Amino acid sequence: MAIYRTLFYADVTVGVGGRITIPQDLRDQLGIAEGDTLTVRVEETPRGQRQMVMWRAEEQPED
Repeated sequence: MAIYRTLFYADVTVGVGGRITIPQDLRDQLGIAEGDTLTVRVEETPRGQRQMVMWRAEEQPED
């Protein structure tokens, strides 16, 4: 199991239909491009607090 450390925080806006806008500078730092698919995981603490974690899978080389 990997342990990650926090590098930075960024605010995102939730818009119409629940769309999340990821700021351009954050997309640049993470290498997120138009058409990429992000995986989302929702975690919950024993006290009921929830957080959402998203990541982009590394591109797999073509056969």
